Order: sequence, then C-alpha cells, then structure tokens
Amino acid sequence: MLKDETIAVPQKCGDCPIRHKAVCARCEPQELEQLEQIKYYRKFEAGQTVIWAGDRMDFVGSVVTGIASLTQTMEDGRTQMVGLLLPSDFVGRPGRDGAVYNVVATTDLVMCCFRKKPFEDMMVITPHIAHRLLQMTLDELDAAREWMLVLGRKTAREKIASLLSIVARRDAALRQMGMAGPLVFDLPLTREAMADYLGLTLETVSRQISALKRDGVIELAGKRHVTVPDFLRLMEEAGDDSDGGMPA
Repeated sequence: MLKDETIAVPQKCGDCPIRHKAVCARCEPQELEQLEQIKYYRKFEAGQTVIWAGDRMDFVGSVVTGIASLTQTMEDGRTQMVGLLLPSDFVGRPGRDGAVYNVVATTDLVMCCFRKKPFEDMMVITPHIAHRLLQMTLDELDAAREWMLVLGRKTAREKIASLLSIVARRDAALRQMGMAGPLVFDLPLTREAMADYLGLTLETVSRQISALKRDGVIELAGKRHVTVPDFLRLMEEAGDDSDGGMPA
C-alpha cells in the first residue's frame, strides 16, 4: 500500500519538466486538460516502497524527479534489482490489476499519478496516449535486452561505463541537449546501489570509477557530480559501438 501523502505541485502539464518525454508527450491541449482532471502528485522518501509486487494498483504514472528501482523477491527471500525507473519512465500497466515488481524509491521521488480507470478510458479515445505508451514499452524492452548484455557478458569496467552512458543519455534527452561536447550530470545512485544493480562488490565499483577518472574518461566533483568530456570514448569503454542514439 502507498504510505506517502498526496502533495500539491504548482505546475500544469504544459510546464512539466518531463513533458516532452512522458506518456503525454504527444497530447493536444484539450487532452492535457483532461489529464489535469485525473492526475495528482505523490512524494516518496529514499528507501520508501511505492508499491509491492502483487498489490493492487489503483494508479499509473510517471517519475517526475528522482529514481526508483524495480526489484523481485525470490522464494528464499533474496531480492534482485531488475531495473531502474528514471524521470519520464512509466509505472504500472493499464489493463493489469496488480504490480509485477516491487517499486522502491532509490532517491527522494516525485511521481505524477493518474487514477487508473479514467486513464484507461482516455487511452481508448486518445490515440496519442496509447501510441506513446506502446512506444515507451518497446523502448523498455530494448533497454531490458541491453541490460541482459551488460550483466551477462561485460567486464566490471564495461558495466560501470555502460551505466554511466545510460544515465548520461537519459539526462541529455530530458534536458533536450545533444551528445556533442562535455556532458554533465549528477549520478542518481550511490556506489552501494550501483554495486547491487550491476552484480559487483562495492570495492570493485569504487576501484573502476577511480580508474575511469584516472584515465580521463570521466571527471568527478565529489562522489556523484560527473562530467563526461567525450561521450564516444565512454561508449568505447562500455564496449558499445552504438552512436549514442536516444529513444524517442
């Protein structure tokens, strides 16, 4: 069950920082007005559970700020992180009553939530929403396949570089910036969370980040403020020949 309090966020859909990337990205003004009638914001503190796997979900929504993790609990009680939710990512599945994974706030989190039944009704009459949600679902599938490669075949250094490149691309896309020139962003995960997500030890994560810094692949101010001077070099370190393209 949700344990937070509903909060008022003084912004309309047209002013939302994730507007161009969220499920409502292609909505017309009158459709945004309809969404205004069924939305509300929720705030979660770092470590707080947004929804437990198997719980009934009476909402769907998008991450506005912060980051959340998707986890699955195995029969013996161990928990495995299976994905991350970054700003503009969608939570919940229209047409499905329950949650498949635990969703936990990794950092302080703000979500734009829509009451589920009215949102499902809007999908029927609003092709923009249904099409955008399908596109986001396919992007999510691509990301899951990419992550299988990261976890299954890459070295520790390549895993760290891959995670940094993913966060850098998403941050640039959210701010509508190109990939040329230095990329500057705040890493949303602690090194402990990175180790858990990548299947590495904390010592290995710290050692590899220090090595990437020493070799000039990244620059660090503190532990989380990252500058990538040359994104193509970071991609090379990730063992990826991608051009760094970003999903729509």
